[in-house]
Amino acid sequence: MADLAFPLATKLIEKLGSFASEQICLAWGVKADLKKLQRTMSTIKDVLLDAEQKQAHNQQIRSWLRQLKDVFLDAEDLLDEFECEALRREVVETFHGTTGKVRHFFSRSNPIAFRLRVGQEIKEIRERLDELKSNKVIFDCLTILPHGDGGDNHERPFVPASKVIGRESKKEEIVNLLMQQGDDDQGGNSNNKVSVIPIVGIGGLGKTTLAKWVYDDKRVVGHFELRMWASVPVDFELTRLTRLILGSALDTEISDKLTLDQLRGRLRKALKDKKFLLVLDDVWNDDALKWSQLRDLLTEGAKSGSKILVTTRSNAVASIMGTIPANINLEFLSFEDCLSLFVECAFKEGHDKQYPSLFKMGEAIVKKCGGVPLAVKTLGSQLYSKTDEREWKLVRDSEIWELKQEDDGHILPALRLSYTRLPPHLRQCLAYCSHLQKDRIRFSSITLIGYWIAHGILDQYRVHGNMELEDIGELYFKDLWARSFFQNVIDYHMYYKFDMHDLIHDLVQSVAQGECFTMKSTNTKDISENVRHLTFLEAGQNVSTSLQKLNKVRTITTEQTEIDESFMCTCFSRFKYLRVVGLQKCSLQVLPSSIGSLKHLRFLDLNFNEAITKLPNAICRLQSLQSLFLDGCVNLEELPRDVSKLISLTLLWLTTKQTSLTKNGVGCLKSLQFLVIFKCSNLTSLPCETSYLASLRTLMLSNCEQLDLGNVNYQGTQLRLRKLHITQVPRMAALPEWFQGAANTLQFLFIGMCENLEALPEWLASFTSLTKFIIVECQKLSSLPEGMRSLTSLRELVIDNCPELERRCRCDIGEDWPKISHVPHVSFSLD
Repeated sequence: MADLAFPLATKLIEKLGSFASEQICLAWGVKADLKKLQRTMSTIKDVLLDAEQKQAHNQQIRSWLRQLKDVFLDAEDLLDEFECEALRREVVETFHGTTGKVRHFFSRSNPIAFRLRVGQEIKEIRERLDELKSNKVIFDCLTILPHGDGGDNHERPFVPASKVIGRESKKEEIVNLLMQQGDDDQGGNSNNKVSVIPIVGIGGLGKTTLAKWVYDDKRVVGHFELRMWASVPVDFELTRLTRLILGSALDTEISDKLTLDQLRGRLRKALKDKKFLLVLDDVWNDDALKWSQLRDLLTEGAKSGSKILVTTRSNAVASIMGTIPANINLEFLSFEDCLSLFVECAFKEGHDKQYPSLFKMGEAIVKKCGGVPLAVKTLGSQLYSKTDEREWKLVRDSEIWELKQEDDGHILPALRLSYTRLPPHLRQCLAYCSHLQKDRIRFSSITLIGYWIAHGILDQYRVHGNMELEDIGELYFKDLWARSFFQNVIDYHMYYKFDMHDLIHDLVQSVAQGECFTMKSTNTKDISENVRHLTFLEAGQNVSTSLQKLNKVRTITTEQTEIDESFMCTCFSRFKYLRVVGLQKCSLQVLPSSIGSLKHLRFLDLNFNEAITKLPNAICRLQSLQSLFLDGCVNLEELPRDVSKLISLTLLWLTTKQTSLTKNGVGCLKSLQFLVIFKCSNLTSLPCETSYLASLRTLMLSNCEQLDLGNVNYQGTQLRLRKLHITQVPRMAALPEWFQGAANTLQFLFIGMCENLEALPEWLASFTSLTKFIIVECQKLSSLPEGMRSLTSLRELVIDNCPELERRCRCDIGEDWPKISHVPHVSFSLD
């Protein structure tokens, strides 16, 4: 991430300027030291943009930037000490600062020792920066370039599947093969009831896009009784892949505790006597035995005419799996089709004719993309709506085109150019996607944005008025999506699920080289001491031993890896600057109390650790903690008693066995903005306090059988809720009166599977900010309130599987249609 030195320097200089005037720094006597450090950084920052542009062809500058970035990151860790100390003091003052018990709970090292230590660290950082600045060979050849904020506020186009260009004939060929009923197998093998059709081509040619286009075709949807989609793990591990296929068949997440035999049994039942279509996306493994085992499972009991569509880069894979005479080979897109795609992405409709000189340069850019649609889309999106010829020339004439080309031919230089042309704030955000494991099927925007916030890369961009960091993060997520860096994005209303093309993932990995490392017992010798972000694939003795030489790590993540308390203690003792800890599905039984020493920690994910019964109270010392995920912790008996001391907590995703939330607990979290209470089957009520409602923007209540929303006294409380999601809360017969407090702010309302909800209140008409309203499977709900026409902001109404309500709301013929005829988009299915 050497080319991210400029935005990091900008942030640090801003922090140094504000810190030097704050009481906390005056108290430690380091104001003068911080001012000197700020001046040194400002001098270096002036030439960073030029250095970042020249590094591609200058190894010395590239190495200099890496060293500089490392010093900046160490400086950021140091400045974070002051923020942590300020928060610690705030906790002590808020919770009765004169009480010795509170002071002891949040005790820190001796103040004099702290002052001496940070003073020495500031001095060492200044000396390192002075040494880098004194490198005349580099520093004197760099010039000061003008720079703005790098912002880009144009609305960007999405290119939906219906506008896939240049693959129409291939689509029709595949659809025809899928619709065939006879002996279409290779060699006319009529014993094989399931045909396998491979789509083969190099990365970036649009294999997945084409498969998705076919998958959603109306003819295909109507032809098959069951459709399934599975993104295939690289190792083709049979248990995991079977779980993914079963999850797609049943449209639900399947427990990872099921054995392969149990999964097989359930999959056979799901497929029995059904004509199905299964897409196996991105298959790499050419182990014929593994494929044979899966094929036997899929074909047993399947109806004749079932099909499997495979996307792969490997002809060997296609040869092993395919049953048709010839594969669907995806070639490079023609120049004409690439140009059409580029115009779609780079120009507003019809504007290509208004700017002939830009169109001419676009032709040259398209030629350099070599017929790879992914390259065309990303570069075209970068130039969308830009009319300054200089920007187009910079892309057309960039030296990056001349770089050594990697494994996938023309693709990497084009993608690297797309990355370098991003504004600095989006380059930072994309680079941090290197945290995401390549073999993960889907990622969550909540997790990604939480990473961004935890690492402080959104802080300096408070140029969006009063927007919260979470909103800024969502804005940047959507911008990267529009620029084709994310794909297969699904809107879950409260957040998004997405994935990344392998080549985009390779790009961000190359950008983050040296700072991110995926660790297993066989590669521990390759790790650099400057690694900041670690992903564990295993946690044996070799791995623990290798951790001893690391002390700068900010992120540790793992999933479905056996992690014990001893390994966690090693991590927590070594990595005092941890910002992110992600331990999903790790069979954790005990979280060590030493986690309380991680004063820099902002993000903690313990999702689906079903063996955890309690959390140490020491976790409440984490005064910087912003996000806490406890989803699926079904045996968690209660939250720690001092949870209210998590004064920075903005997001809580909770599963617990509690019947009630402890007084002076969650209800006192005044910074909370995003609260999810999920699968709390014993919980009878929300917190009795109202403090947590002060900042709450999003509330999601789901799968809570005993929850009574009416047994708290919030009546008259002013709410700031913008999103409210209620599903499977059977005790809710009516929306509680206290929800009226959100009448002026609520924008999104989802009510689903509330079997006893009989009517919506008349006061719903006062929700004048409501823009989207979804009602799903509320069988007893038979009509809408009379005042629906007062909802003037409502743009979309979805009613799904509510038979009587759907009948009454049908266009022109239903009794309730006049109430909603003003709504632009009314539909009766979430699809």
